[in-house]
Amino acid sequence: MVKPGMACQGVDLKTGWEAVPEAAAGVEQKLLSGALDETARIGVRTRLIRFKPGTVVPSVFTHTYWEEVYLLSGRLTLGAGEAAETFAAPAYACRPPGTPHGPFSAPEGCVFFEIQYYPNEPANA
Repeated sequence: MVKPGMACQGVDLKTGWEAVPEAAAGVEQKLLSGALDETARIGVRTRLIRFKPGTVVPSVFTHTYWEEVYLLSGRLTLGAGEAAETFAAPAYACRPPGTPHGPFSAPEGCVFFEIQYYPNEPANA
């Protein structure tokens, strides 16, 4: 099991944030539980993501895992130019593996809850 059970507990939203590896400047995470191994394609990760005010993520992403995102606070703009669409909290997305998404921007900043997972453990696990 990748994620152990845990009792309900408070979450400090002021401390414990770290830069997301290989992400645009201003994108931070606070890991809540689990781990995701993209090489072995196993695991599940639950985290908070914070875009600091003015954050721009210019890339379009695809990945090999499922991703569910719930916008808790702020506003997030998806896409660019005339195709851009801005969502205010609360908002939700569920992306199957291979779904292109991005670019993103958050002029005022935002925080979202994110779960990323591979649906099946390998046969030898």
